[in-house]
Amino acid sequence: MTTLSSPPTEPGGEPSDPVLHAIMGERRQLINLVYRLLGSLAEAEDAVQETYTRWYSLTPQQRQAIESPGAWLTRVAGRICLNLLGSARVRRERYVGDWIPEPLPELSEWSGGRAAGMTVDPADRVTLDESVGMAFLVVLEAMTPAERVAFVLHDVFRFPFAEVADIVGRTPAACRQQATVVRHFKQAWEARDIGALIGLLDPNVTATGDGGGLASTVRRPLGSPEQLARGLVDLVGRLAGLTLLERTVNGRPGLVAQQAGAVVTVYAFDIAGDRITRIWAVRNPEKLRPWAAVSGGGGQVGR
Repeated sequence: MTTLSSPPTEPGGEPSDPVLHAIMGERRQLINLVYRLLGSLAEAEDAVQETYTRWYSLTPQQRQAIESPGAWLTRVAGRICLNLLGSARVRRERYVGDWIPEPLPELSEWSGGRAAGMTVDPADRVTLDESVGMAFLVVLEAMTPAERVAFVLHDVFRFPFAEVADIVGRTPAACRQQATVVRHFKQAWEARDIGALIGLLDPNVTATGDGGGLASTVRRPLGSPEQLARGLVDLVGRLAGLTLLERTVNGRPGLVAQQAGAVVTVYAFDIAGDRITRIWAVRNPEKLRPWAAVSGGGGQVGR
């Protein structure tokens, strides 16, 4: 992945051109938008890079004629994403197993604040709210590329002409409740307590795994609490030295599984009341790169 060249700066470190400073100030907004459109942080950074490349390819006269550079950048990023989503749909039809959006870590939980191969510029930080929840991103995947771009631009980012524009984040109380359910799930899993696991699962729970053909996973969604609970306990028995860590996944309480110090799976949850309704297990190592520095805390499974 390429990196944007730094703009000319004054001795204090700020861009010398106020217009250029304003343009670079749009970067975080663009990262936030494009991640929601593409479901991949790496692809989002590349798309935003391409957006800025197109801006810098304009002549000074062309740039001066643009009334709102921020709006121009957003339109260009949207068109880039529209093209990428069309080709991504074709790639995902050939994808081995189920495709799940790339799980997003909370930067404050990274060891040392840096993940291997990822930039840590605050401008690249994705704002965590309801619209980056795994359930929301999975729903977006069912839309056509044009529907997805229109919905995110209008209804999530509240661009003009939106009729429904408010995505409301969860309250702190709701977040604490979800964290409690995930913690109880972790403890029951570590104890290999099938009964306790079943008690935490909704009767219509489903679990989906994404290995991308690069890591083993269940090839079809599991849809029975007992079947899922027994499968989890069996997994613990087969994987020696598995450690579960409580981590924020796409802005919600989740779990990270490590083996020999390496992240092997990221689990995202959808919870209604005190029951887990959906579990997404991302095992594709290409999607786990931002999690390479997640470490510390947690408990040893089966200890």
